[in-house]
Amino acid sequence: MKRVDVLAIAAHPDDIELLCGGTLIRSHMLGRQTAILDLAAGEMASRGTPDLRAKEAAKAAKVMGVAVRENLGLPDGGIQNTPETRAKVALVIRRLQPRVVITHSQHGRHPDHPIVAQLVRDACFVAGLKKIEPKVAPHRPLKVLHALSFREDNQKPTFVVDITEAFEKKLEAIGCYESQFGDAVQAGEVYPNGDPLHDLIRHHAAHYGSLIRCRYGEPFYTTETMRVEDVASLEVATF
Repeated sequence: MKRVDVLAIAAHPDDIELLCGGTLIRSHMLGRQTAILDLAAGEMASRGTPDLRAKEAAKAAKVMGVAVRENLGLPDGGIQNTPETRAKVALVIRRLQPRVVITHSQHGRHPDHPIVAQLVRDACFVAGLKKIEPKVAPHRPLKVLHALSFREDNQKPTFVVDITEAFEKKLEAIGCYESQFGDAVQAGEVYPNGDPLHDLIRHHAAHYGSLIRCRYGEPFYTTETMRVEDVASLEVATF
């Protein structure tokens, strides 16, 4: 059994790369063990095939330094938050025992995305219940993070991760999905403005970075208030 520090769970292969790929890369650079759980194979996508996308996902995982990447095989476009799907996700959480779980924003234009956000929150709770799938020891992550990249219109980020050193690797990981993004001007929650997709991603990351006075960043939201031990150690200048 491989235990990880950070587990990112999303609806489709390529979602994680777009939303929080830089954070996973940065975590790996800091010596953390990371993993990805894709819930569907992307069979409803207009481009490519599930088999090709799986190969692209595996290639992207290597670029990001991800220790484990799995796909749960739920129906693309029809993911539901049910006792059955919660138990399936919970089993992976128990097996990998992450301290932190990252998932979608609670708001999104793809129907699967907000459903998965709540499914993951519920599965993290269920994973700590002894009587659910009792053959596997319970484990409940400390924290659930919602990736807000491209979704700041709904919620202000609780915090932003500095991904400056990881940003070019993030673009490399996204570039692994040639079938999806070869000549794309939009993807997932990334709304088009006429620029190539990579330029859009760079613009957004630069904006989020500016919020914490760095070059590139990725934003996250937590439902709980963040704790500070020492106000004199706070970063990000007011002026």
